[in-house]
Amino acid sequence: MKQKYFDCHFHIIDKNFPVVPNQGFMPDAFVSEDYLARLKDIDLCGGAVVSGSFQELDQTYLYHALKVLGPTFVGVTQVPATISDGELQDLNAAGVRAVRFNVKRGGSEDIKHLENFARRVHKLVGWHTELYIDSTDATPLFDTLVSLPAVSIDHIGLSKAGFPTLLKLVDKGVKVKATGFGRVDFDVALALKELYAANPKALMFGTDLPSTRAPRAYLDSDYTLVLEALGEEKAANVFYKNAVEFYRPKKVG
Repeated sequence: MKQKYFDCHFHIIDKNFPVVPNQGFMPDAFVSEDYLARLKDIDLCGGAVVSGSFQELDQTYLYHALKVLGPTFVGVTQVPATISDGELQDLNAAGVRAVRFNVKRGGSEDIKHLENFARRVHKLVGWHTELYIDSTDATPLFDTLVSLPAVSIDHIGLSKAGFPTLLKLVDKGVKVKATGFGRVDFDVALALKELYAANPKALMFGTDLPSTRAPRAYLDSDYTLVLEALGEEKAANVFYKNAVEFYRPKKVG
């Protein structure tokens, strides 16, 4: 039996809006209708559209995607630290719930603004902060990350070398996206078991569609892997409950 899930990480690539090459890479189109068609056979109950390096600081595609996908979907955006309070509030009203720092690929605001900007968006609009970062590079940021009000790390931290740091971050309350299984260099099932044991509220599942630049794209068997690794009860938290709580609008003020 398929469990319902909230897809915590996927990209919409609509060439009707600005898309730029990143590190020599230009993604193929993958519009909202493509995404919904790809997942038509599962119990999809919402998700998070994540701005990619190839979209840089453009917001027009995100406004459009959220309108097409509907109210159970939210946005994760990349914006400059100089953005006005009014612009942040407009994005929040449109369904954006997080700001992203793309340390791995660039295209976002510089990581030097992480602490101040993360606190600002959380206080003003209740957003959390997401990082696309190799967990080995998270080590010097450890104290900052655990001090912030709400943070997540993409793609299980990517590397085996940094996994001990990731486990420590999870133990301190940092969330981790169980996404991009084709991007990592370790045993995913074992990693999920260890992360869940460290903090049952940390893991959130996502498809990472359309899996741009991944050595292996998302497969439906990735869903099955989570279910088999954790069992139905624990998997329900990872597929749905943890992400819905994390992306739920927060009270501010």
